[in-house]
Amino acid sequence: MSDKTNLAYPERGWGQLLPDFMLPQLQVVNLAVNGRSTLRFLNEGRWQMLLDDLQAGDYVLIQFGHNDQKQDDPKRYAEVNTRYPQLLQQFIREVKAKAAIPMLASSICRRNFKGKSLERDLAAYAAQAKQQAELAQVDFFDLQQQSCDLWQELGPAGSQPYFIQVPVGLYQKFPDGKTDNTHLSVQGASKVAQLFVQDLQKQQHQLATYVYRVKL
Repeated sequence: MSDKTNLAYPERGWGQLLPDFMLPQLQVVNLAVNGRSTLRFLNEGRWQMLLDDLQAGDYVLIQFGHNDQKQDDPKRYAEVNTRYPQLLQQFIREVKAKAAIPMLASSICRRNFKGKSLERDLAAYAAQAKQQAELAQVDFFDLQQQSCDLWQELGPAGSQPYFIQVPVGLYQKFPDGKTDNTHLSVQGASKVAQLFVQDLQKQQHQLATYVYRVKL
């Protein structure tokens, strides 16, 4: 979701592309950072920075999951049935305490194919996010379901352009090339942002009035 500052490299976050779909009257402040989980985002003080700047009436879109499931990293791991939902509920409460409006989104789907079938390895975290949104009665955007369905429909070859595929010898950092089925290319970030704004419209969400377009 985060902004990628090296524009010479093809990786983008879908939050970085979101302003291209919205009217300029809506200020999009993207505080997402690569590699963060709910736990690490909180412990690094990033969540407090968000709260410090939050104003009444602001909307806060919360999307975590990819890094929460990293069991081998205690600084990031948030168990799906305990710590992860606890932190989501903490975030929701603290946003509401500032008279702002929390929203939850499930994590987008990795491009992890076994043959022609997509392995939905974030499904448990996505289901938990949905459950916590229902418990707290906040708006939910199921980007996991939407993106998984799309990658499955496109198949292994058709979904490839939406993720990072670096050829050999193009970037000094990756002399042997790189295949990344987690992080999005420009096309992928644009597509996920499109899924989000389409869901805003489908839900007749208040922010849908700021949608400028649904395709680039």
